[in-house]
Amino acid sequence: MFYLLVVLLLLDGALMGVIVLLQAGKGGGLAAMGGGGGTMADQLIGGRQAATLLTKATWVTGGIFLALALVLSVLSSRSATPTSVLQQEFQQPQPIVPPAGSEQSTPPSLPGTEPATPPPPTTTSGN
Repeated sequence: MFYLLVVLLLLDGALMGVIVLLQAGKGGGLAAMGGGGGTMADQLIGGRQAATLLTKATWVTGGIFLALALVLSVLSSRSATPTSVLQQEFQQPQPIVPPAGSEQSTPPSLPGTEPATPPPPTTTSGN
């Protein structure tokens, strides 16, 4: 169900993008607020315009987008329940074993760390 809602959210977002791009620009915008005819209140609020089909479709797809995003955020937060590290089962690490047929049975030692071996005992004969 989660992935179905994600797909619906993506499709709705693409549809809303197309609908917004199809709409004609109203003119003015922020660049026209500096001067020109009308009072500042008229420019900010604007006059009542007829709601076209594209404007209504923008509101509908925007509402669906927000609702789907809210549902998905609630679903994703509920599925990610934290678990304690103490409740997980402990596993012993496996020792590293050299491959079979390897000539080297002991790991190589670093230079200078070999244990000093005493010289072999010499026997003196009493002639």
